[in-house]
Amino acid sequence: MPLAHIAMRAGKSDAYKQAIFDGLYRALREAFDVPEDDQFMIITEHDAASFRYGKSYLGIARTDDLVFIQITANNTRSVEQKKVLFRRVAELLGEAPGLRSEDVFVNLVEVTKENWSFGNGLAQYA
Repeated sequence: MPLAHIAMRAGKSDAYKQAIFDGLYRALREAFDVPEDDQFMIITEHDAASFRYGKSYLGIARTDDLVFIQITANNTRSVEQKKVLFRRVAELLGEAPGLRSEDVFVNLVEVTKENWSFGNGLAQYA
C-alpha cells in the first residue's frame, strides 16, 4: 500500500538504486508491517540544475548524494512507528548503498484507505 517516490541526482549505478529500493522496502516491512511483495517505488534522477536543497537547513550538512524519499501510505500508523521507519530507512541506506544519514530526507504523506486504486478501476480498500 505505500507508494514511494525517490528523487536523487543522476549518475548513480543500477546497483546503487537497487540498494535504495531494497533498504526502503525492508524498513517499510519492519516498521509499517507492509505485506510481502507490496513494492511500489519510483526513482527519478535529476541533473544539477533540476535538483535543489538546503545544504544546512536545521543544522544538517547535506551533500549532492541527498535522496528525497516521499512515502504515501494509509493514515493508520502511530508516531512511534513513524519514528522507527525514519530511523530504519537512514540505518539501512547507510549500510547499502552507503548513504550518510544526513543525506536521507523522508517525507510521509498520509491518506485514508479509500484513496487507493491498485488496478482494474476499483477502490480495493473502500
